[in-house]
Amino acid sequence: MPALTAARRSELRARAHALSPVVMIGDKGLTDSVFAEVERALAAHELIKVKAATDDREARVAWMAGLCERLGAQPVQSIGKILVIWRENPEKAKAPAAKPAPKPAPKKKKAGASSRQKKKHRTAEELIRIERLRSRTPSPRPESELPRRRPRTSR
Repeated sequence: MPALTAARRSELRARAHALSPVVMIGDKGLTDSVFAEVERALAAHELIKVKAATDDREARVAWMAGLCERLGAQPVQSIGKILVIWRENPEKAKAPAAKPAPKPAPKKKKAGASSRQKKKHRTAEELIRIERLRSRTPSPRPESELPRRRPRTSR
């Protein structure tokens, strides 16, 4: 499998940011059960985070290399105890991407209607009700004279 390009690695790091670790490597290190679990997670998700429960940096680097070599995956990122691993799933790569739903066609205007609505005649009750609604809104402040300047200090 060819190495990841810098752009692809950056894209995968961005996608992995929101992920939580799905596999934890304990004190026993890389066991067969860890390999099996990482294999299942890669088959289901392609991009996974693995949490290593050790403070030894060299051990984490060796675990990342061991996982990627044995499972045919690519290392994406290693920050602290979190390892990000990617392996392309051939079944997902063959499946066509889902097409977005088409946008609905814009509604057509009726031939006789103009963009402005005709003013309708209102009854006295409607006008009173509208006036009450308007009176509850605050009125604009009256324009006053020029704003006063602060007096200068002696400094």
